[in-house]
Amino acid sequence: MVVAGDEGSSRLDRVLAARRPELSRSRLKALILAGAVHLKASAVRDPAYHVSPGDTIIIDVPEAAPAEPMGEDIALDIVFEDDDIVVINKPKGLVVHPAAGHETGTLVNALIAHCGASLSGIGGVRRPGIVHRLDKDTTGLMVVAKNDLAHASLSAQFADHGRTGAMRRGYMAFAWGVPNRHRGTVDAPIDRHPHAREKMAVRQGGREAVTHWEILESFAGRDGKPVAVLLACELETGRTHQIRVHLAHIGQPLMGDAVYGPHFKTKANQLAPQSQAALAALGRQALHAYLLVLEHPRTGELLHWEAPLPEDLLLLERALKAAL
Repeated sequence: MVVAGDEGSSRLDRVLAARRPELSRSRLKALILAGAVHLKASAVRDPAYHVSPGDTIIIDVPEAAPAEPMGEDIALDIVFEDDDIVVINKPKGLVVHPAAGHETGTLVNALIAHCGASLSGIGGVRRPGIVHRLDKDTTGLMVVAKNDLAHASLSAQFADHGRTGAMRRGYMAFAWGVPNRHRGTVDAPIDRHPHAREKMAVRQGGREAVTHWEILESFAGRDGKPVAVLLACELETGRTHQIRVHLAHIGQPLMGDAVYGPHFKTKANQLAPQSQAALAALGRQALHAYLLVLEHPRTGELLHWEAPLPEDLLLLERALKAAL
């Protein structure tokens, strides 16, 4: 489309909204931010950009994504599987279910291919079988329901989180700083961040959130003074980003967490060179779901799984130990 004379000096998003009424303003904004709108052969990512008469605007509107996710041949590290549940050791970089920006290549796509039509439908067409989630760059153990009976039982266990039942969820977390005691509990409510909606935050009036932690190892920096720790964390609740938010709240954010620990980025300067290199190579928050204990949804049998640290966190641990 070519910008008309009376459209000169108008905002890009307003011109597009007038010219393409079939697209909502939010959809147009998303397309602009994604680089799908070009002006003078270059992508324009600012919805407020002011166009000029005679400008040629090209908008690339991708085909609508299918309403239901499709199966994809994605390798899964399956720890346990029977007719009711499947437990996987999730790798880093794998999104759990389709969402904006991640319509394909998710764990759900892999599960559909692996399990076929047997996945529980309680989670909805976009999240079949999904009872709980791990962040994209958090590794470790996840359980998926293969039928509605399993989904109902697992959902109840996750809601209880071991208060009256046997469920346990344990994480290994490499965090900045060293607590002044060996173990402790963070009991602080969590809700959406008031200004950054993609983040969570400790907020009065938020949902109850309780995290228990214990020091497993401490690591020294180049000056020989303690600079970081390896914590074992267990959840008593399951809020979004809970461990990341709680550790940042007590001043000990996860190593490598660019969302909740950006102000600690310069802490890396205190590490020995090999530790700095290992942390830079990590490229993600240093968090791994190593422990999962639950009751089998059909038999009631107590099941226990542990997943060792993945290779990237092992390399970080070795580098931090070598600096001692």
